[in-house]
Amino acid sequence: MLRRECLALLGGCLSLHVAFMPAPLLAQQRPAVPHSQLPLPDVKFVPTPRAVVAAMLRIAHLQEGDVLYDLGSGDGRIPIMAARAYGIHAVGIDIDVRRIAEANAQARGAGVTAHVEFVLGDLFTADSREATVVTLYLLDVLNERLRPKLLRDLLPGTRIVSHAFRMGDWEPEQTVQVDGHMIYLWTVPH
Repeated sequence: MLRRECLALLGGCLSLHVAFMPAPLLAQQRPAVPHSQLPLPDVKFVPTPRAVVAAMLRIAHLQEGDVLYDLGSGDGRIPIMAARAYGIHAVGIDIDVRRIAEANAQARGAGVTAHVEFVLGDLFTADSREATVVTLYLLDVLNERLRPKLLRDLLPGTRIVSHAFRMGDWEPEQTVQVDGHMIYLWTVPH
């Protein structure tokens, strides 16, 4: 009961936040799953260091026309940096309404609202089929649970980049270490 009341209160804050967004920003918002229907986050939010974000984007070999999806996007730093540094469209999906609000504020501050959007949703049910690059910073067990969905939904050639966590027995094509942090790259097979 307390969870529902807290979520309802947060929803009111989100509604106020959305009501005062500039029209262009509202136009790019996707319909969100009602937060009362979302499960609680599976992991605690821990921001990816900026040097690691930059390395993740490099290892993904971003290019014009790519669409990046960051599953469990937190404060939005990966989509925002992808939009700023590479000029691509990026989507962040997170289950925490506070993180979505924070990410939208960060995007406005970075001047990239035309290139990024943040969706309140469950990464296990969200539609990410348009992605050409997917970034993750979850846990091994969550990556393994997500793997069948990614392989089913994503087109062959889509790159998947994970900070710190692997995908079970699916061996990465490339592994990079940055400041003690491991980064892994896989490509959806043909």
